[in-house]
Amino acid sequence: MFPNGFLWGGALAANQCEGAYREDGKGLSISDVMPHGVMGPPDAEAFNLKHIGIDFYHRYEEDIALLAQMGFRVLRISIAWSRIFPNGDDSTPNEAGLAFYDRVFDACARRGIAPMVTLSHYETPLHLAKTYDGFRSRRTIDLFQRYCETVFRRYRGKVRLWLTFNEINTVLNHPLLSGGIWTPQDELSYGDKLQAIHHELLASALATRMAHEIDPENRVGCMVSSVPNYPLTPAPADQIAVMLADQTNLLFTDVQARGAYPGYMRRILAEHGAALAMEPGDEEILKNTVDFLSFSYYLSRCISADSDKMQTQFFGASVPNPYLKTTDWGWPIDPQGLRLTLNRLYERYGKPLFIAENGLGARETLDPDTKTVCDDYRIEYLRAHLLQVEQALSDGVDIFGYAAWGCIDLVSASTAEMEKRYGLIYVDRNNDGSGSLRRYPKKSFGWYRDVIASNGASLHQNP
Repeated sequence: MFPNGFLWGGALAANQCEGAYREDGKGLSISDVMPHGVMGPPDAEAFNLKHIGIDFYHRYEEDIALLAQMGFRVLRISIAWSRIFPNGDDSTPNEAGLAFYDRVFDACARRGIAPMVTLSHYETPLHLAKTYDGFRSRRTIDLFQRYCETVFRRYRGKVRLWLTFNEINTVLNHPLLSGGIWTPQDELSYGDKLQAIHHELLASALATRMAHEIDPENRVGCMVSSVPNYPLTPAPADQIAVMLADQTNLLFTDVQARGAYPGYMRRILAEHGAALAMEPGDEEILKNTVDFLSFSYYLSRCISADSDKMQTQFFGASVPNPYLKTTDWGWPIDPQGLRLTLNRLYERYGKPLFIAENGLGARETLDPDTKTVCDDYRIEYLRAHLLQVEQALSDGVDIFGYAAWGCIDLVSASTAEMEKRYGLIYVDRNNDGSGSLRRYPKKSFGWYRDVIASNGASLHQNP
């Protein structure tokens, strides 16, 4: 049983849906010069689907109305930092950018949808990346705080659910995307990335403290990419390999939920010959812990101690799991891994959990006659995962909401293409930029509407 008041909804990111990348005073972000996502080098001149995205900037009223038709109670969305401070270090904020999000949040309020706002979702202002090397510089912490204070005060009472950094742990694999670090990855040491992580963790803790000071009703969460790891075999070496892989991710939630670096951080630093440059007061700042944990969940990994068996993937090296089917992009489909993740996080931290992203990316074509997509595969994917959420609730885990990722088709973060569609609403736009941008509900639209209306009871009916 899902609890009364469970926050059903979906999730979007400004850089993947808004478009209008140079309108109304917006400055460039790193996303605006990443036409291939993380699959290629930055290029400001190349064609970039994200420059128009799905034109949410001009169509947000229509889109929010469609989400309300599904019964959304929460919409996770991000603010584009460079829409508020075009360069990131400007002396004053951009009023046109602030006013845009006023309109978005007001549109949500009219339809009974609570916004959950991510402060930094893969869209660091480009000037900060090029000038300060993103979060490699402590100066970026101060600039982030000024941005946070601006939006906390502006949207006081309109937004009460905040996330600091999207998938903060991905900075290890994707330092530009996640940390705004302009230095090429092959020129960064592991210690360089750990130092940037320290700066982001400080920025997150300071933002959490500030949010509570400005409005005691604010609830602030961290957000990580959660990928449970399974050992390839029962061999002790594989078990240890899983433990080490887990610790690499748990580091981020340990600090943000417990308020201090874990003991195993000493081993990580020693193994890489690194040391954190910490200033007086840093340890005290980190004690400003989050109110809840949120995470994305798409897949699990299989781990072997034998490095020759490991294959490089977007979410880190892994071994194919023979027990799991995969998506069109080779991502393992593992609904039970979500139940496992929920239990492990709650047992470790005892804080409420929010599933900030979950969904299936697939190649899809709009039926010219019915003007819809018969996405039974997505319905089965979401149903299987939500049934595991229900199991976790029965396990005693405190879960207060679920957001389907890309609830409306948008541009992929990893590959910057439209072809990888997650939405319950089809957007007529193609990889070459063609298309009318019209919106068409998919079969999953009506299915999810029924799930929300029944508070999950319809999950037990045949789809």
